[in-house]
Order: sequence, then structure tokens, then C-alpha cells
Amino acid sequence: MPQVLSAQSPASRVTLPKIAPGLQTAAAQRTTRTVRVSVRDKAAFQAWARQNLPAARVSQPSASPHTLSVTGLNATALAQLVACPWVDFVDVPDRRAREERRLSNSDLSVNAISALHARFPQLRGQGLTVSVKEQPFDPNDIDLRGRVVTAGTFPGPASDHATTMATLIGGAGNSDPLGRGVANAVRLATSDFARLLPDDGPQLTQAGVSVQNHSYGVGIENYYGVEAQEYDRQCQQFPALLHVFSSGNAGILASPSGTYQGIASFANLSGQFKMSKNTLAVGATDPSGQVSALSSRGPAHDGRVKPELVAYGEGGSSESAALVSGVSLLLQQTYRDQHNGALPPAALVKAVLLNSADDLGWPEVDHLSGFGQADALGAIATMRNGQFFGGTAAQGTDQVFTLTVPAGQQQLKATLVWSDPAAPANAARALINDLDLELVAVGSGQRWRPWVLSTFPRADSLALPARRRADHLNNVEQITLALPGAGTYELHVRGFAVSQGPQAFSLAYEINAPGLTWVSPARPNNLKPGTPTTLRWQWSGPAATARLEYRPVGRPQWREVNPAVALAANRFAWAVPDTTTLAQLRLVAGSSVFVSDTFSIVRPPALQVGYTCTDETLLHWPRVPGAGTYQLYQLGGTYLMPFAQTTDTAFVLNRSQMQTLYYAVAPVLRGRAVAPSLTIDYSSQGTACYFRSFLVRQLVDEVVRFDVVLGSVFRLRSATLERLGPAGYQAVQTLTPLTQTTFAFSDQPPTAGRYLYRVRLDNVAGQQFYSNSEEAFLLRAGAAQVYPNPVPAGEPLTLVANTIAPVAIRLYDVLGRFQREVVVNGITNQLDTNGLKPGLYLLRVQLDNQPEQTIRVVIQ
Repeated sequence: MPQVLSAQSPASRVTLPKIAPGLQTAAAQRTTRTVRVSVRDKAAFQAWARQNLPAARVSQPSASPHTLSVTGLNATALAQLVACPWVDFVDVPDRRAREERRLSNSDLSVNAISALHARFPQLRGQGLTVSVKEQPFDPNDIDLRGRVVTAGTFPGPASDHATTMATLIGGAGNSDPLGRGVANAVRLATSDFARLLPDDGPQLTQAGVSVQNHSYGVGIENYYGVEAQEYDRQCQQFPALLHVFSSGNAGILASPSGTYQGIASFANLSGQFKMSKNTLAVGATDPSGQVSALSSRGPAHDGRVKPELVAYGEGGSSESAALVSGVSLLLQQTYRDQHNGALPPAALVKAVLLNSADDLGWPEVDHLSGFGQADALGAIATMRNGQFFGGTAAQGTDQVFTLTVPAGQQQLKATLVWSDPAAPANAARALINDLDLELVAVGSGQRWRPWVLSTFPRADSLALPARRRADHLNNVEQITLALPGAGTYELHVRGFAVSQGPQAFSLAYEINAPGLTWVSPARPNNLKPGTPTTLRWQWSGPAATARLEYRPVGRPQWREVNPAVALAANRFAWAVPDTTTLAQLRLVAGSSVFVSDTFSIVRPPALQVGYTCTDETLLHWPRVPGAGTYQLYQLGGTYLMPFAQTTDTAFVLNRSQMQTLYYAVAPVLRGRAVAPSLTIDYSSQGTACYFRSFLVRQLVDEVVRFDVVLGSVFRLRSATLERLGPAGYQAVQTLTPLTQTTFAFSDQPPTAGRYLYRVRLDNVAGQQFYSNSEEAFLLRAGAAQVYPNPVPAGEPLTLVANTIAPVAIRLYDVLGRFQREVVVNGITNQLDTNGLKPGLYLLRVQLDNQPEQTIRVVIQ
């Protein structure tokens, strides 16, 4: 029987079939296909299939007995399957998933992640494991080193996208400070998104996975399918496991089906699995903090709020999801460390994230940004301070939680989240257990309900601001109250319609006092001199302006940057001074002064290799103004570790230190190491033992010239050009002292011909280092020569000609009989001697506008 939408659905008169939109045209096709089915009774369905579909094959693609896969169906069999009384829904099989990020740089300041790192450096995701479900990431990436689960079993090849996602979540920052992820001590596992159903739950928990990141999508799908059902079922079965999905990059498109079909820029999440209630979908914001045009937005198929959250993702919502996955891990760590190792329910992590989010766009919740921009610092504060409650609700129960609000507060906010039982596949409304949240002022009896959006399927209706009313659609409800009066308040959680109870829930809250918190720059941040940057802060208070000032550390005077910065903007574009210093910023509003962390303004040094010889390697870098000391780092088993300091701008690695390939350097300002260089593998920088290159300027010329490039002249006394002669290599020209890493040599041997050269370097300790050998030909313009001569029969004969014009060649034997001819182009060409008998031959060479030359050639 077809299912009919309930009266509370946005399209109550629409009848939905038992078959997914993507399969509804299959009846007209003659191809066989595979489908997924949601069944009521597995054994009964299998018995029916053996009798009615003998050519089909039934298998179980997931741990759930309610979801089966059926292959080998033609159009007639598919119609029979839809009519089967044991089948609730026929869904599409796995589709090809696509990564949802154009690779680009990330900025951890937008979501206050860098500020979180500065204030809580102990929060790094230790002891937790995240799974990255898509293609495999690179287990050998140095930012993931030592923390990859079962790295030896990874399939190949590695995906750049997956590696970037893993780095955003848990990168160590070994390659570059920008390579540091949100939780840089978390363990990382991989999973394949070729299978769109949830991974095996027991296997995930056995591996310790508490967060799984899904930065991928398929086409726009607007229904509650089997995949959504299975994710909701898994979240109920494993309540601590949080799934984070990217919303998609289809923000300007319209859904091809469903209640919201044809409405551009709404209801365009990329995949029906993202319709699941108990997971978290994350959209993308641009560098200014506003929702990106390409970020997929809601509502879900039944009008629910999706995505629930947004985060910075200049390259797309994949990046946003990865950042939120990382923050979720730190929330889990915070809770675990305060609760004897127990992990929080995923519903609590979700409640804390949504309650601490910063409102964007339309007031309160909306279909573009959900509940707002993720605020990592605020979320951790909520979890650390225990600003949450938990409980269970049954039909008709009313649980009450009491809050005391001091005078002068800016906002009271509370968010209720519960992990709802899975709905039937293709349910018109996915909500099963309906809880209600209400805020009550005890003194006055005044009541406030949650913010609820219009779900009517028209663009102007979906864009309406939220209103306060009972919510019977979402398993997330949020109440905010601006400028709450001092006193006692009650949060009521009622069981309005709990058919599968009791229902566990989580309730997070915050009470915001007036004030300002600097977000960026934070203590570890470095700003590049002479470049623009965005300063960020969080302001809680009325509209006001403040004077922005800057001061190098050690200077008593503050310099004005801007006399009237709007505090409510929460950001300001600043042209960083072209200087090198530790510095601070401050905002002055009347008698209130808000001073930032101390940060650095330094141009990171470029670490280079001067030479890498058998026993030692020279690292060097340019001097940084104001830095008298430099900190050197080498890559350990997992992280970059400081191993030496020097006042020089060069450091010689000994043989034992050369066993470690990766190094970085940072200047030290006022005792603090700041702005480390990019990390380099010293063995892959193109510098051998001093030599970067030794090349002949022109292979054939009237004077032989060479260009030499060294990595360094450190400890070198001289450089000598040597030519190979009968007695071995002999000196031709010597340069001393050596002051430049780039120089040239020239030579004019006594006779025309082919010569081999090399360069010898002598250092102050009497050691000698040699370049590779290079060949060159001394020939006057328009002349030609061949080698080797004599040449073994059948071996190629090389002709060298000092010309750029075509060369005509004719070969005769010693009696003058013609043998063969060819026209060649270029300076060097090989001539075939196959079929020529040993003996003396005459090679007649005609160069452009030159007399014919005759060369005697002996074939042995």
C-alpha cells in the first residue's frame, strides 16, 4: 500500500510510492538491475523471493536484518518486488559518491579552533579514533605519521581529497603550521564510500571509532531512504558514535523530486543518507563567515532543519564537515576526561555544538545555516563547565531543569537533542518520538517555545524568519531569550508523543554575559609582515564601537589602527605592518579594554640544503631580523621535536642525525620559537654533495662553457674545472676564493673533438668533492664530427654538427661505391651501421651553405 503524508507534513496531500524516485522510470527499461529493499520480516521475504523471483539473488549488505539487496531484476520482476507484501520500500543501490571539496587552504580562526588550541593545548584528541569514509588517505603523510590505524592494509592509490580531510581533522602540523588539524593526536582509520550504507557498527566500536567523517555526496536526493534509515538505526544502537556529513555543494540547484521539487536554492542536500535524523549535516561558509552560495541547504524532505550547522569551507562543505568532526572529538575528550573515561552520547555532542553556534543570516534557525556557525571555543566551554542535562522521557512525562540567571546577561539559550528511532523507509515524516522543550520564568510564569521554521513548499515561505511555536517535526529544538531578566528559569522536557519510549535526550544551555573574547590572533598565531589578515573576536553586548590599537611587545605606546570598529561585526581587515616582532592588539570601548594574546609578525625562514654528503648535511636559512637564536626541529615517530638551537643561520647534521629525513627551523623572539619554516626532506631537495647542477651551456661550440650551481659555499676554498686526458682528469681553470653559489667555467682545448669534464671542490679541511662528468664538443661553426671512430659493426655512429640547419649525409665504401644516405636535423644524431661490413668508409657531410666535408670512418 502507498504511504500518505500526515497532516503535519508540508505536503499532506501528496502520495508517496513504495519505490525510490530514482527507480520510478525503471519499468520502461529492459536492463536488469540491483536494488535495496526494506523488509518487515527477513525470513518471510526470502521465502517469497524464492517462489516469485527465482532468477533474483538476495543478500544482506548490512548488519540490519531489515535491509536486503536484490540483484538480477528486470522491469517485470521489479514491479513484482514493489508489490510484495513483505517489502516496505524499494530503494536505489550504492551510487557513485563524489568528494565535496575543491582543495584549498583552511583557516582555523573562523570557527575559533585556533583560539581553542591556544587556551586548551591539552585537548588534542588523545585516545580517540576517527574514521574517514571515502577513498583511502595517504597513511605515509608526515602530518598523520604514527597515528594511522592498520596503515599496512590500506588499499591504493591514496586520495588527495581524503588526505586533506584526514589532515583537517587530525593533522599534526609536521609539514607546515597550516597542516595542523583540529585534533592533532587522534588516531585515524579509513573506510570506503563505495558502500553507502553504514559500516559495521561492532567493527567501528571495536576499532575505537567514536566519530566518522563523511565528506562526499551523490546527486540531490529528497526522501528518507534505506540509507538514512540505517544510519538512524545505527546511531540508536551505538549512542556514542557520531556521524558527520557534508551537506553538499549544490546550493544553487533545485531538487528533481520530492515535496520541494523545482525550488531553486532549497532542499538540495546531496544524498538521501543525509536525511537521517541522528547524524549531523554541515554546510560551508566563506572567509567572511557567511554561507557559501554553493553550500547545499535545507529543508530535509519532510521540512526538518538540514544542515544543522555550518563551518568554514572555502573549498566546499567537505572541509566544513572535517572541521566539525575534529571539534566533536575534542568535545568527546573533554567529557571523557571529566567522566571516568566514558564517552558522551552523540546527542549531547550535537546539542553542545548547536547550542554554542553563532547565529548567521536570518535571526535564529534557518534553512541555510541551520543553527549557525560552529564555535569551537564556545562548545568546549559548555562541555567543560557542565552546562548540560540528560534524561529520559516517556509519554506524558515532564522533566524540569532549573537555571539561575544573574542580572545583566545578554542571552539565554538552550538546545534539546535526542537520538530518535529509525522511521520506516520513505516515511513522509521521519520523527517517531516527539519531545517538547519549553522555557518558563518561575517568577512571572512567562513561557517561551522553540524557534520553528515554515516548511511550506515555496521559496518565499521557506525564507520566512523562525517563529516560536511547538515543534512536532524535528528531533532538535532550540529556545533563545535575549536580555533575560535576573531570576530562576525552568527548562521543561515533555514527552508529547513517545510511541517507542522511554526516549533518552540531552539538553545543553548557555547564559552569555556581556564581554569580548579575542579569537584571532591567538598565542601560537603568526601573521606575515606586509600582508592583510582578518582579526576576529566574539562580542556579546549591545551595538557599540571601539578603538583598535596595536603595539610591538616591549614598546610602551599603543598605535591607533582604527578609531571606531563595530564590535558586533566580530572581525576587522588589518594590513599587518611590514616588521618582525612579537605584538599585541587591543580594543578600547570606553573604560573597557580587551587585549589580545601575544602573537608574532615574522616572515617564516626558507630552510634549504647546502649540501648532503656521505658524512654530513648542511642546512641553512636566511637571517630573520630581530632573531638572535634559531630552534631546529626534526621529525620523530609522530611529531616534530626540537633538537637543537643555534645562533648561526646554518647547521651541520652528522651521520646519525641524517637518519632522520625531515627538518624545520624557527626563529626565536624573546625566548619564544615562532613562525617555523616549511618542513623539508633534506634528501629530496636536488642538492647532492654541494652540487645542485653542473651543465654545459651549449653541447657543441667553438668555446666550451659550463654553468655551475652549488647549494652552499660553506667551508669551500676553491672550485676547479677538470678535463679528461690521457693521464686522467687534469685541471683547466680554478676559482678561489668561492663567494657565490653560481658561477661559470670556460675552456678551449687544442683540437676539435669530444671531451669529458667535471668540477672538483676543495674545502678548508683538504677534502675534495666531485661533480658528475659532462661531455662537450669543440667544433668551429659549420663543422661536423663523428664518434666513436672506429665503431663496432652494428653499433650506432653519432654525428655531431655545429649547426641548426638540416644536414645531408652520404656514405661510401673505400672504393667509392654508394652505400646509403640520410638527412638529419639537430646537433647530435645517430647513424645506423647495421648491414655494413668491417672496413674503411667515407662519410660525406653537407651542412647548409658550407663546403662538403669528408670524414673517414672505420667499422670494425
